[in-house]
Amino acid sequence: MEYTLIQAAFGYWELLLILLVVLLLFGAKKLPELARSLGKASKEFKAGADEVKREIEDAASSVEDDNEN
Repeated sequence: MEYTLIQAAFGYWELLLILLVVLLLFGAKKLPELARSLGKASKEFKAGADEVKREIEDAASSVEDDNEN
């Protein structure tokens, strides 16, 4: 059985409690908007992380090319 990072850090009761607190804080009407915002932020974070990774790989390959010459 594989676990995701969230499942490894929290049990089901903890996740349920967190969801309940979020529901109480933001209300049922704001929950879809909050989920969309979190999804967009996650997508932007992943894109930024991929860009940084790509830049590091490009710099490393550039250094390797310079060392070969």
